[in-house]
Amino acid sequence: MRVGEFEINEPVPELKDPHVLAVLRPWIDVGNVGTLSLERIERHYQAEELGRLARPGRFYDFTRYRPRSYIEEGRRGLSIPSTVIRYVIREDSPDLVFAHLLEPHNYGEDYTESMVELLKFLGAKRYMLLGAMYDMVPHTRPLLVSGGANQPQAEEEYRLVGARPSNYEGPTTITYLISQQAEALGIETRTFVVHLPQYFQVDEDFTGAARLMEVLCSLYDLPESLKQPERGREQYKALENIVNDASGVSSLLQRLEERYDREQNEETGELTKLSPNIEEFLRTLDEGFDSPQQR
Repeated sequence: MRVGEFEINEPVPELKDPHVLAVLRPWIDVGNVGTLSLERIERHYQAEELGRLARPGRFYDFTRYRPRSYIEEGRRGLSIPSTVIRYVIREDSPDLVFAHLLEPHNYGEDYTESMVELLKFLGAKRYMLLGAMYDMVPHTRPLLVSGGANQPQAEEEYRLVGARPSNYEGPTTITYLISQQAEALGIETRTFVVHLPQYFQVDEDFTGAARLMEVLCSLYDLPESLKQPERGREQYKALENIVNDASGVSSLLQRLEERYDREQNEETGELTKLSPNIEEFLRTLDEGFDSPQQR
């Protein structure tokens, strides 16, 4: 059956107060942090596909999101990029719906309207956007998580998982309209974005995924084993050689640690003042990395 631009598999499951957990590629899925996290939960619950876009070419430029050919049991197939929706039914509510969003190149407003129509069709109680971004943060400290929601009841939830408010202003994605329209319909919205070290860029950041899984495990009583922090620790060990061998990186790391500690102390009321030369150095770094691509 069709719901907006989505082809939904039948029979349609009866979901209990479903929460929709969404990742948006490529805008805020740096290091595949959001995708890795959702896939872990999907494997744990053996999620099933609910549906996908009926005609993804309406929204996507296939010279930018390339279809992929594959061979299975001796036969060649074609995988077409799309927005895919999966779900799991749990013993206790809420049930979980996983939305793997690809940012649209065309007809962005139609795309967001179809997503909102799907939320209404599912009876979604919450729409949550998950992901990661690069930031000037040190890998030697716990990764920061920022979030945002207009509902006052969300503040306690953010405090529980250690997320701080986001004050970002600048270029964004047309899919932000999904959250705005969902809120207008009375659907709860949440955003959780992990901040990753700018100087260490990998295709799959397991430390970032572990940090995001901490948030999701707290919110949805998921098994601790899904965090897999040891994979991130092994991955970040590679940074020690970089720091030791490159004096510039070592100097940068020291200043990032000082700024991180200062900001954390300010939040707890313990003020620490940095020297003027360090303040000027950090301002220069922020200006150098303040671009839409890094956001």
